[in-house]
Amino acid sequence: MKVNLGIRAHDIDKHSPEELAAAISEKGLTAVQLALSKSFPNINTSLGSLSPEFAHYIRNAFSNHKIQISVLGCYINMIHPDNKERRKALDRFKEHIRYARDFGCSIIATETGNINPKMGYTEENFKEEPFLEVVKSVKELVEEAEKFGVIVGIEAGINHPVYSSSLMKRLLDSVDSNNLQVIFDPVNLLFPNTFDQQEEIFEEAIELFGDRIAIVHAKDFIIKNDRIETVPVGQGLLNYDVVMKLIKRTKPFIHFLMEATKEPHIDDSIAFLQQKYEQA
Repeated sequence: MKVNLGIRAHDIDKHSPEELAAAISEKGLTAVQLALSKSFPNINTSLGSLSPEFAHYIRNAFSNHKIQISVLGCYINMIHPDNKERRKALDRFKEHIRYARDFGCSIIATETGNINPKMGYTEENFKEEPFLEVVKSVKELVEEAEKFGVIVGIEAGINHPVYSSSLMKRLLDSVDSNNLQVIFDPVNLLFPNTFDQQEEIFEEAIELFGDRIAIVHAKDFIIKNDRIETVPVGQGLLNYDVVMKLIKRTKPFIHFLMEATKEPHIDDSIAFLQQKYEQA
């Protein structure tokens, strides 16, 4: 069984849909996570710009090269302290929900935001109130997703109110809808003081919400200045033997989408992931 492998589209340095799709296809990849504004800076993708025709154009550019748009990336700050900014972010995500099917996609993905976006890393995000604000925003997005038969994919993050497997499970239980699923990024569940506990952490994730994982992100990390730093797949400390063993058994045929892996590292990372998957 071969791994179903794709890439975050804006990690490829092409800015027209046709050129981007061709470049991804040449790598032998079959899927993308597509963030419209990041991949197409020369096309208006702002709130209000999407339409069925827009989506069909992008979809056809990729499908002509047998590339599936597995995920629409619409990473917003769903707990922005400025209510006007928060509303714009939520409305942008809901616009992606409405047109996802026209892109040939059923999953729209985001992390859970920052209570103080100007601060960067802040432990204020780890308090109860930001989590409850996340629940409120996710419920609104999922209600919209239910109307259109698509999935809201939530990804945990180190500097977000949802940063652990237990909090992801709590979010899933709080929203209670099958239109809410998980983008599983193993690196995002690790901290500098826990990276040596990977097998335990990943097994807990599978136990708590393995049935709700819709996509797996593939990246790697090192510890630098006592912080997690992302590196190309296969060049870091992530225990892919454990990841592949767990995912291959529980989620056959799921898409692994590489991220933070750019040229000249893409070919080596593809070969690395294929080998690890086959050996699992």
